[in-house]
Amino acid sequence: MFLTISTTGSPERPATDLGFLLHKHPERAQAFSTSHGTAHVFYPEASAERCTAALLLEVDPIALVRKGKGKGRGGAPDAALAQYVNDRPYAASSLLSVAMSTVFKSALSGACKAMPERAAAPMELRIEVPALPARGGAELVRKLFGPLGWTRVEVEAVPLDETFPEWGDSRYVRLVLEGELRLADALRQLYVLLPVLDDAKHYWVAPDEVDKLLRAGEGWLAEHPEHKLITSRYLARRWGLTRQAMERLELVRLAEADDLDVESVDNAVDEGSDTEERPVPLAVQRRDAILAALTAAGAGRVLDLGCGQGQLVQALLKDPRFTEIIGLDVSVRALTIASRRLKLDRMGERQASRVTLRQGSLTYTDKRLKGYDAAVLSEVIEHLDPERLPALEFAVFGSARPRTVLVTTPNVEYNVRWETLPAGHTRHGDHRFEWTRAEFRAWAEEVAARHGYAVEYVPIGPDDPEVGPPTQMAVFTTGTATTDETQKEAKAA
Repeated sequence: MFLTISTTGSPERPATDLGFLLHKHPERAQAFSTSHGTAHVFYPEASAERCTAALLLEVDPIALVRKGKGKGRGGAPDAALAQYVNDRPYAASSLLSVAMSTVFKSALSGACKAMPERAAAPMELRIEVPALPARGGAELVRKLFGPLGWTRVEVEAVPLDETFPEWGDSRYVRLVLEGELRLADALRQLYVLLPVLDDAKHYWVAPDEVDKLLRAGEGWLAEHPEHKLITSRYLARRWGLTRQAMERLELVRLAEADDLDVESVDNAVDEGSDTEERPVPLAVQRRDAILAALTAAGAGRVLDLGCGQGQLVQALLKDPRFTEIIGLDVSVRALTIASRRLKLDRMGERQASRVTLRQGSLTYTDKRLKGYDAAVLSEVIEHLDPERLPALEFAVFGSARPRTVLVTTPNVEYNVRWETLPAGHTRHGDHRFEWTRAEFRAWAEEVAARHGYAVEYVPIGPDDPEVGPPTQMAVFTTGTATTDETQKEAKAA
């Protein structure tokens, strides 16, 4: 996957200024890790008269397979033909757009402290993309790039096989753009239009994609004759997101027509009484689900095993139904931070009597932990080496044996939905493993069977129909504790 950006210059204004604008030195070859491979930036030519920067993206096909198959993740239509044989490593697509946003982040924003006036001014540019998938053919490519200020839009169809011209052309084209534009504008156009022409994205299109589209389309998208097609394809034809983007683009057009700011046009809602529903952070959703499950289980005396810096303990203290709370962690530093967070030194006597912080290891039995209503292991098990899990299992389920045990852990299948998470990486550097839903359930079923618990599962966060939720929770119960109500309340949270 390859593209080049070229410019011309003179001794007074050398073409190598391109290196300043891209924040990449012409005399170096640099490599950058992306979510699906390695991006290389190098300069095939660099002189005062002419300078060319090349972006080469080496896509890891194994990572593509691991990150999922099907539309929206890994090349949509073609990846269905075979897992390892598709055009993703070679044809410009959303993979290349993401690499551009990673490697040329400052250039995309138009920022250049060394040469601000050069970044703000148009310059002679020549951009070439040797292999560009074009669903809609060469004519659509011209319709998309033609109105954007380029003096030359050359689109050359790539034949299916030069040896057999009768087979006709493929859906790929060679694209050359020439004109005088700001570098930032040219990069933003490519960032948006590459996946639009490919008509597929390798990652899940979430609501924040609307903001990305409008930022990259500032100054050109609202007035583009094909803005409806661009918006729909960029947002993977998700109607709700497309409608939202179109409404915001209409505001931009109205503001530009009257030479006003968008804020002055969109003034129907008082900023002081903002009713916009903001996304709830996953950590908050996780705590809410745990609190709901503990409430449904009727727990009053609760163990927070692996309490870390005390966020859950703090939330438990706000609810008087939790009469005794023990926070246990092996890290003295974490317990110190938790103590400061809870302000234990300034806490009233009655409140302080409800909470205790203790140092201890979850892989050793502790008689002080017996007899509690519930225990919570929130984002804990993945920090242990797998061979230590049996010891934790016995210490919690065999020795302490609370009536209810809640275990949350990341769902590794959901990692594909995070565009910025590099392939093969866990969500945290200290995670020793991350389980799929099937792996987590297999472990939980075995633990429940060995120690006489029943177990049910609660998704936390958006429950994606293909890869499940970002966090998975197992609710273990023994005795007369119920789980139906637990699951309903946790899902509602």
